[in-house]
Formats: sequence, structure tokens, C-alpha cells
Amino acid sequence: PRLLSQFFFADERVTQVVAEINGLDAELDPQQYLILLNQLHLSQAHLLAVLEQIMEECIPTQRHSRDYLVKFPEELLVGNLGNHMLFAAECLLAGTFLEVEEADGAQLRPQARKLLHSLELVRTVLREQSLSQPSSYPEPVRAVLVQFDWLFAEFELSYVSSMVVVKSPEEIYRQQEIIVLFCETVGRALRLGYVTQEMIDGYEPLLMFTIPRLAIISGLLIYPEGPLSLEQSPEQMSRVFSPFYNLLKKIRDLLQVLSAKELCLLERSLCTAE
Repeated sequence: PRLLSQFFFADERVTQVVAEINGLDAELDPQQYLILLNQLHLSQAHLLAVLEQIMEECIPTQRHSRDYLVKFPEELLVGNLGNHMLFAAECLLAGTFLEVEEADGAQLRPQARKLLHSLELVRTVLREQSLSQPSSYPEPVRAVLVQFDWLFAEFELSYVSSMVVVKSPEEIYRQQEIIVLFCETVGRALRLGYVTQEMIDGYEPLLMFTIPRLAIISGLLIYPEGPLSLEQSPEQMSRVFSPFYNLLKKIRDLLQVLSAKELCLLERSLCTAE
């Protein structure tokens, strides 16, 4: 159960797979080479996962902030981003630019070199510690972990910023406004009886359609100064809604001529799956 013991065996597995790859002629046996590459990917992911647990246990208050992750596109956060960053650093050090422009890659290469050197130092120090005192983290071990954590975070932010367009503070604020709009919409739908608390607690699939539909009406009529405000230009709106700027104007114009009774009937009809 000791994390340092887990790290030792995870590190052993990475070393073993690397040795097998180095001893294989990829041209003679390409299928086995691909198998080993996949094993390396999995073993490195496991190694990083154990290392993450060690840092949380050993240096929880000294870790680099990861607040910048909210700027990243959601699709990047689904998979194992840490392992992807490690692979990217290895590629940059080898002179391969898979996802970034060559000029950006050249600027990132010193960071990649420092990160990989720091990782090797961490592996060496933790292996030695696991063989001597696997239940303690002396100050030299902590210092090495702090340095690696900061280098990893700085490389991750720099690399992703070069690879994709990260969200600006303004876009993040707009998304927070949309979250508030949806929360207000849910509260209003509960008060008016459009949805029930049981539907929400039971994760009723119908709500995936109902809430966004009602939120558009709320954003156009009830909270006209919110994220769906049409007094602003499309460029000032969240990218979620800006492509539909003209359509939203037409919807607002239609909604404004409805009576309260007609609006209620419309909203109730939007709560169906049709």
C-alpha cells in the first residue's frame, strides 16, 4: 500500500518496456514495435498517476496552481493530458514537431529538456528512497518533487497555448454567466412546475433538451442583460451563442409579441421530447 513501493514497481515496468523497445528492430517487426509503444504509453501513464499521488501526499501546499486548466478546450481535459505532455516533451527533444509550429517547438524545447531531466531526477531519487525508507519523504525528496511539479505545469501551459487557442479571461467569464443563466432557468422551471425535483435528482434525460430551450427564453426575455443580450455584438457574446446571433434576434422578436398565457404554453411545449 505504500506509494513509494508502488512507484518502484511502476518505474521498473517503464524501464523494462524501454529496454525492450531499444532492443527491437522496428523495421523487422513493426507490429511488435507498436505493441511495445502502447505498453510504454500505459506504463508511463501509471507511473505519472502514482507520482501524482505522491506529490499530493508529500507537497500538497507547495504545488503549482492548475487554475490555468479552465482556459483549455474541454476535449483536451477528457483524456490523460499529463501523459500527452510527457510524450510531447520527448518528441520536442528529439526534434519532432507533431502539433506545434517549428518556431514554437524550438522555443519550447529548452522547457522540454528541463522537464525530462527533472523527471529522470525524480525517478532516481524516489527509487533510492523506496529502497531505503519507503515510508518517509526527507527534504531533498520534497525539493525534487516541487521542482518537477512546477516545471511540468509551466511546460503544460506553454505547450497547450502553442497548440490551440486557449480561452481568454473574457470567454471564461462569459461561460460563467451561462452557468448562472442555466441555474436561474432551473429555479424558475421548478417554481412554475415545468420540471420537478425528482426529474433533476433522477437525471431525467429529457432535461438535456428542456433546460437549454427554457434558458434561451429566459436569456432573451427575463434576463435580457445577461449572456444572451442582443445589445452586444456577436463578437462580445460567448462562442456558444455567437454563431446564432441573427437567429436569436428572430426568436426574441417572436417572443415579444406573445401574451403571458401564450408564453406559458410555449414553454410547456418546449418541455416535451418533440
